[in-house]
Amino acid sequence: MDRTRLRRKPQRGSHDAAVIAAICDDALVCHVAFTSPEGPVVIPTTFVRAGEQLYIHGSAASRMLETLAEGGPACVAITLLDALVLAKTAFHHSANYRSVVAFGRGRRVDDQAEKLAALAALVDKLEPGRSAACRAPNAKELLATLVIAFPLTEASAKIRTGGPLPDDPDDVDLPYWAGTIPIVTTRGERVPAAL
Repeated sequence: MDRTRLRRKPQRGSHDAAVIAAICDDALVCHVAFTSPEGPVVIPTTFVRAGEQLYIHGSAASRMLETLAEGGPACVAITLLDALVLAKTAFHHSANYRSVVAFGRGRRVDDQAEKLAALAALVDKLEPGRSAACRAPNAKELLATLVIAFPLTEASAKIRTGGPLPDDPDDVDLPYWAGTIPIVTTRGERVPAAL
């Protein structure tokens, strides 16, 4: 569709479902954009991908989730920052990244089996195997939680890799360092809760 057509640097883009899925699976946070009566809103949240859809969850009183449940149009953006790219000139500084942008309308997940599976998948994405190592949501918690399925059918990925663009001839001999600084997200040591 026209909304996912990559206009700037299209060679970095992809509509390949496997590329989109890999980026979604590596990311922990997405940003959901929707329109409220007061104007546009963007909310960050955790999510999980299952097949060709994302699952987003939260309080049943969430304005974002209520808007998505009503079928309002939305956009979901996912970004992974892989490196800072420093050039000899400020103009050529950049970043290496992997990103996905998806457009669509969410669907309220009312089927209890699908809802439980989505919530378990969300917990397991945060910590593999965690859904089996904690109590599942009870009936009251399920009522208080809204789960939205958001399609990945209208989505595109964009990826930048490598070092800085080649220097302009006048800048080649400048004395400044150029290269990449990797950005690495890692899990630290567990810190027990104070009970």
